[in-house]
Amino acid sequence: MEKILITGVGGFIGSAVAQRFVDEGHEVVGVDNLSTGYATKVPKGVEFIKEDLALGSAISRLPSGCTKILHLAGQSSGEISFDNPVIDLQKNTISTLNLIQYGIQNQVQRMVYASSMSIYGLVQDVPIAESFQAKPLSCYGVGKYAAENYLKVYQNQLPSIALRMFNVYGPGQDLRNLRQGMVSIYLAQALAGNEILVKGSVDRFRDFVFIDDVVEAWYRAAIYPDIRSTVLNVGTGIKTTVKDLLDRICLAVPGSSYVTRGGTPGDQSGIYADISLLGGNLGQTEFTSLDEGLLKFIEWAHLNPV
Repeated sequence: MEKILITGVGGFIGSAVAQRFVDEGHEVVGVDNLSTGYATKVPKGVEFIKEDLALGSAISRLPSGCTKILHLAGQSSGEISFDNPVIDLQKNTISTLNLIQYGIQNQVQRMVYASSMSIYGLVQDVPIAESFQAKPLSCYGVGKYAAENYLKVYQNQLPSIALRMFNVYGPGQDLRNLRQGMVSIYLAQALAGNEILVKGSVDRFRDFVFIDDVVEAWYRAAIYPDIRSTVLNVGTGIKTTVKDLLDRICLAVPGSSYVTRGGTPGDQSGIYADISLLGGNLGQTEFTSLDEGLLKFIEWAHLNPV
């Protein structure tokens, strides 16, 4: 069993990934500054360090002996990135550079990085492969792509895998945050008995991937011995319109409805993943259906009211 460093351990995806590694018997060191995460979400058995990785001084507090770095900490909203682009850069890019230096100094075997579909920007209505030219529309997307390129610069000293995650949703997502996570934003409003406010056209489309499938991708990316220094989409390969998502939520939550108004800065009109490389490198070809995932999410939300 290995000693794994996981950042963003108090967040939605980071806590779920950490739980998987704890369950598998690994020693997990978790880091989070709790600016958006919660100490209550840190899994039992994790050695927790509260620290802001954008600060160079934070690296000195990290332990030696970690064989892998799983970097999920950061600001994860394109909309919020416009509020303060400098803070977004610090949280998503500077923190990555600091961890790269830590990884090199401590001879870490591999770093897995939480990248995003946002790096692609405007795309055609086709499955988007990793080779597509990145043209990010948000400060968030620019920072994520910059971090990917820093990893490429240092790939001979620190092998790395960047996982470009599409729209992740499911149990554990923060239903109090109405500026991050399309599925959770809509579901939170529906469950509160409010009319769902949709910022933008319902003809937009996305690739919605369930949290359990994302955790599986992270686990495989960390432990598969032959994979290194690459970029992988993490999605389902299925195109779903915003209207289709809303119709499913309104059907599952009786009495809910929606209205469209305005838009969101830096929003993509539509995108879904080509997952050929995900299947080829990690052997991941089967995913939770949106209907099944929404049912599990709603059941969890009823048991964990905001």
